[in-house]
Amino acid sequence: MPALTLDEAVRHSYQQLREGKISEARELLQRVLSHIDHPDAKRLLMQTESLLPLEQVVDSLRHISHLMFQAANQEVVSNWLAGQRLYRDLLAEECYADPRRLERFGAKFYSQNDEDGIIAEIFRRIGTTNRIFVEFGVNTGLENNTLLLTYQDWQGVWMDGSEQNIAFIRRKFAPLIERQRLQVAQQWIRVETINQVLQSFRLPEEIDLVSIDIDGNDYYIFESMTAVRPRVCVIEYNAKLPPPILAVMRYDAEWMVHELTDYFGCSLAALTRMANRKGYQLVGCNITGINAFFVRDDLCGDLFYQPATAEALYQPPRYGFHHAGTFRVGHPTSYGPWQIG
Repeated sequence: MPALTLDEAVRHSYQQLREGKISEARELLQRVLSHIDHPDAKRLLMQTESLLPLEQVVDSLRHISHLMFQAANQEVVSNWLAGQRLYRDLLAEECYADPRRLERFGAKFYSQNDEDGIIAEIFRRIGTTNRIFVEFGVNTGLENNTLLLTYQDWQGVWMDGSEQNIAFIRRKFAPLIERQRLQVAQQWIRVETINQVLQSFRLPEEIDLVSIDIDGNDYYIFESMTAVRPRVCVIEYNAKLPPPILAVMRYDAEWMVHELTDYFGCSLAALTRMANRKGYQLVGCNITGINAFFVRDDLCGDLFYQPATAEALYQPPRYGFHHAGTFRVGHPTSYGPWQIG
């Protein structure tokens, strides 16, 4: 089957019929119809053997295309509504009622899931200082934990290992880079070089936020990081390893994700134990079981839920929330040269 949508196939078929290219129109229709899972497709496929009904076949194909588009949209909407209901019902559970917990503050604007809202709530409680962030593993920058902060007078550093991603960021976010609100680097994040890399950006020792999502060595990077002492850290964990399991993938400086498997990162219990040694308290996880949030001990007081343990705050893997579109917000994400209205 050619790489055409149904609408494109309909237009091409009409054009071929107008030009008298009957055999080409028939061949295209046969190829398209043979790949359509619809009760009328076989009937239409048989009709293509005759010259006379070809135009009627094209009309019917257009109708099928419209029906299938509607059905696909209805499925997307149904999945979204089901996800919204499940999300609402989950947060209504008594265990989330304590106002010191963070799950109910989750909200997506530019983050992958509900991280934007949780980050905002953490800083509402502890305040900000210099509003400087560092984020490792930003992909294209259009869906990460710090893009929303750039609209709120924050500045910082984005790093990603992909040369293609960084090239895209340099083009797309040129206004931020030109205003020196954003520094960008194509950088593989390794234990051996992490502190030298951070020092190269001439950051103050205390910054407000670090976010680490590099699909592998996240644990080791956070453990080794001494060039900055962030007040808040957001770090990916492997939710398939529930507390009290203490597990960390073996360190590999050349680690790259070649396929999607459950071998990555570390368990929440292992991450929390290491964070405690560094002087950080676990304050929550997002509802999808992707990111854990840590706040420096000296800032916590009684602002967050106790006990601050992996067992008490763990969230299991609910990746389906993301794939069902539960955290879909408005139009697809982009970025342009905004100005203050």
